[in-house]
Amino acid sequence: MSYSLLEDAHAVILPAFASTSLSDECKRFLDRGGSSILIGESRNEYVARQMSFERRCTETAESFTSLVGEAKKLSNNLLVAVDQELGGICRMHDLVPQFPTNEELIGMSASEVEDITYRVAKASQALGVNVFLAPIVDLVTGVNPWLDGRTYSTDPEVVGRVSAAFVRGVQKAGVAATAKHFPGFHNITGDPAIDANAHVEDDADSYAPGFNPFADVIAAEVEMIMVGPAINKAFDPARAALRSKPVIEILKLDLRYQGIVMADNLDSKATMHGDSIEKVAVDAIRAGCDLLLTPDVGTQLEEVSKTLINAVETGNISRDALAQSADKIRRLAQKYTAKL
Repeated sequence: MSYSLLEDAHAVILPAFASTSLSDECKRFLDRGGSSILIGESRNEYVARQMSFERRCTETAESFTSLVGEAKKLSNNLLVAVDQELGGICRMHDLVPQFPTNEELIGMSASEVEDITYRVAKASQALGVNVFLAPIVDLVTGVNPWLDGRTYSTDPEVVGRVSAAFVRGVQKAGVAATAKHFPGFHNITGDPAIDANAHVEDDADSYAPGFNPFADVIAAEVEMIMVGPAINKAFDPARAALRSKPVIEILKLDLRYQGIVMADNLDSKATMHGDSIEKVAVDAIRAGCDLLLTPDVGTQLEEVSKTLINAVETGNISRDALAQSADKIRRLAQKYTAKL
């Protein structure tokens, strides 16, 4: 089946929103070829590393199933993503079994981790969720206000073993895993979401231990890897990782990853670095990303899709490259929708 440029431009966008209802903009997005949504959290919940008391009291299983049902009327094969992190943000809160504490996690065997993550994923899948934006595999060894409270070990063997078990467990349950945030942000000057100058200053050798957990999740056949939102000066002093071809080539060529490459939030201040979100989107596709995490704010989804179409028409993006990325997303959506 062939798809139009309009449909391909929508298929490579992942709209994010904090509620359990679809905006009119998101409905149009899905109707025009969108294949994914991210049921996210508020900034306050993100900072607190937990869902609000009000949300936990009022949000029900039906909130999710109703939203997914409405979305699937517009896009039958659909990726429905949430943040469900070991030691970090758990968007599904009290609606599914809880992950172990960080202390418990470190002492668990791979088979024990695989078993609990399977059960969490299976319960989430029953509510229509089929993608976890997890595990976090960054090996944080320095200062990192962005990932503070979202990681559980500084030992690459532990992070790799647990993360690979997570991937196997959730994907066995029919939920695609997304390892993040390549190339690893072990020591960063600020929170990329709000600090335009947040970056990693350290030299290339400092990344070597952190590449091992990424290799472990790749060996576990992780479906997606998310590339991070800030500049890693050792690899590219000018562009955030998700906009950087040299960074993404490390993932694809050195680590031999052939799956879907997702760009982290396009409108993070450190990602934009003064540019428009539309320019970031074009740069990310040109750098080698397949899927673009884009907040559903105002007409932003439409503006990004229009910009991608224009970039193809003017030769700034390869038509074949965009089509290949869109096909990757659609195949994954078909694979994991079939498991629901």
